[in-house]
Amino acid sequence: MIAFIIAIVITLIAAWLIIKNVQPQTVLLLAGLALLTITAVFYPENSILYAKAKSTGSVWLDIFAFAKESLATQVAGIGLIIMAAGGFASYMDHIKASNAMVNVCIRPLKVIKAPYVILALGYICAQLLHVAISSAAGLAMLLLVTFFPVLVRLGVSKAAAAAMIGLCAFMDLGPAVGTANLAAKHAGMETAVYFAHYQMPVAVVVMLVVAVLIYFTAKYYDRKEGHCAELQVSSQPLPADDERRAPTFYAILPVFPVLLVLLFSPLAIASIKIDVVTAMIVGTLLAFACELVMTRDFRGCCKGVQSFFKGMGSMFTSIVSLLVCADIYAQGMQKIGAIDYLLETVQNAGFGFASMTLVMTVLVGVTAVLTGSGVAAFFSFSGLAPSIATKFGESAVSMILPMQLMAGMGRSISPVAGIIIAVSKAGECSPFAIVRRTLIPALGGIVAMLVANAILF
Repeated sequence: MIAFIIAIVITLIAAWLIIKNVQPQTVLLLAGLALLTITAVFYPENSILYAKAKSTGSVWLDIFAFAKESLATQVAGIGLIIMAAGGFASYMDHIKASNAMVNVCIRPLKVIKAPYVILALGYICAQLLHVAISSAAGLAMLLLVTFFPVLVRLGVSKAAAAAMIGLCAFMDLGPAVGTANLAAKHAGMETAVYFAHYQMPVAVVVMLVVAVLIYFTAKYYDRKEGHCAELQVSSQPLPADDERRAPTFYAILPVFPVLLVLLFSPLAIASIKIDVVTAMIVGTLLAFACELVMTRDFRGCCKGVQSFFKGMGSMFTSIVSLLVCADIYAQGMQKIGAIDYLLETVQNAGFGFASMTLVMTVLVGVTAVLTGSGVAAFFSFSGLAPSIATKFGESAVSMILPMQLMAGMGRSISPVAGIIIAVSKAGECSPFAIVRRTLIPALGGIVAMLVANAILF
């Protein structure tokens, strides 16, 4: 009981500091080390060694060796996947392949003359683009440059168009997304299987619900604010051309690694297996070859590949470091015995696995709303899901899936999220005005996600 209270106090302090915009990596690291130190001092019967690691001979050095083992494990595993995906996305931006893919995907929508129908269909298109473009902020920036002017020119208000783009990464889907890879790892399955068998069935239901709600919500708020679609049809400028336009066939390059992962997996060709990192490297070299053919500048193409490695470094700084620190915090919670106490209390109180799944999902959602970071929210709590599921004798994926999807959903209704702030500037309104427009579609999507997960899994 006392250990649980100590863990809760440390967690609340950490949460308060993160909400106050203190660097979350440092906060989680200090919280985790504090939990390990208290465990070593007051509960010496509990091991503070990381997994099967050997002791250094000093319990005090074991605390810091714990951090080293976490760093080595995470960087060599899921961290490498996240860095490779980030590097590939950076290179796709560098050669303008991401722009080409977005242009190809939104081109069919331009022939439809119903602006709010295009807005709703645009969400589905943007959500599917997120499978290949892993960065929510990066995808939003691309859509603001390419699709936003089209929507405004067709008659949708700037606020409505901006709100839809704010929902473009409502669910983090696909093998290229860091949270999805981590969820698959905790669920004990390949990323391709997690994506195709678990994410997509739920995502289809959610996308349809959110698209319908975007249609009616946008029309309602535009009418309430006195916006008339017909008055805007010819008054908005055309999108500006990029300095360099990529060839149309470049549109296939961002999705090529995803296709490889899905093709060479138990879903299709089981005799050949390719992991995400290998697929990203193959995709990068294919893009390099295309650049070499198109530009015939070997020196320039070689220099351009450097953006891949810069992207990897950027992902280590922002995401992998957070993953390591969150792992140390989650392990600290387990070592001190707080998780076991919580599970015993819940089971004795008659709470079932479904109730615990809902509690954990809500925790992730609330954290994402308060911090504006779906990644931080999911990484902080995801490590607890497998042990909770095991205690109840249930499959971990039934808990980890709603938690992982909720991370992006909470971010979409957070006025402090980077993507919401960015689109609010384009929409010429406040982040709270954007959240007011995204709230109803997001709540509908959350309910649809929970119901679909309960029925299907």
